[in-house]
Amino acid sequence: MKSNTLAIALASLLVGGVAVGAYHNSRDKAASPDSLSAAEEAAEDAAAGEGGRLEYAPVVAVTPVTEKAELYATVIGTEPVRETTTSTTPRQVCEDVVVQERLPERDGNVGGTVAGAVIGGLVGSNVGSGSGRRAATAAGAVAGGVIGNKVDKRHVGGRVVERVDRQCRTVQDSAQSSRVVAYNVTYRNPDGTTGTMRTGEKPGNRIALGSEDRTIGYDVTYRYDGVEQTIRMDEEPGERLPVVDGQIMTRMATVGAPDRG
Repeated sequence: MKSNTLAIALASLLVGGVAVGAYHNSRDKAASPDSLSAAEEAAEDAAAGEGGRLEYAPVVAVTPVTEKAELYATVIGTEPVRETTTSTTPRQVCEDVVVQERLPERDGNVGGTVAGAVIGGLVGSNVGSGSGRRAATAAGAVAGGVIGNKVDKRHVGGRVVERVDRQCRTVQDSAQSSRVVAYNVTYRNPDGTTGTMRTGEKPGNRIALGSEDRTIGYDVTYRYDGVEQTIRMDEEPGERLPVVDGQIMTRMATVGAPDRG
């Protein structure tokens, strides 16, 4: 019975010791960072290799340094936009046309006048006697001549003749023309998306989309030994910078920290 109690007590002490050791080990691990940055690892290696003193300077401010950078998209297709117009031009067209006409039966209307005068005179000579007959004959001749002239003017009974007339008219000639006025451009953005736009001229292999602010570095302000200084780094730092023997260690730069005392 006593031996069993002693064995239980020893087992309890053993388990308790293991638990206490595990607790202290976990505290030590929590006190130190699980992973170090490349700059910190390099600083530790430098400190270990040269027997230097490793410290850390807290970072108090980080300001990105930017510059304007042009944005371009890759042209993957172009389609011309055409405009068709119709124009008209006046033009004169002339041609020779044969025209027929009938000439009058008597030239100068003389025949009708003479014939009328003769007929009128004969009719007048049958009226009265002596001087009255002569007067009637003269009056009949005059009246017959007038009537014969008017009749002859209204009478067309001559031969048919032809003549050539030059006749002209204006016609409108129409014509269509096509020209390229713009281009529908399909492009691929740097992020892989695509878009379309219309340009006045045919583009090359790429088109400009404007500009953007691109980060080219960081101005990092740190505090070491109560003094703040600023350095420029290519990459954004963490919350602290390693210091070996008074020298700030970074991945891309090593600058002198102020001397103590």
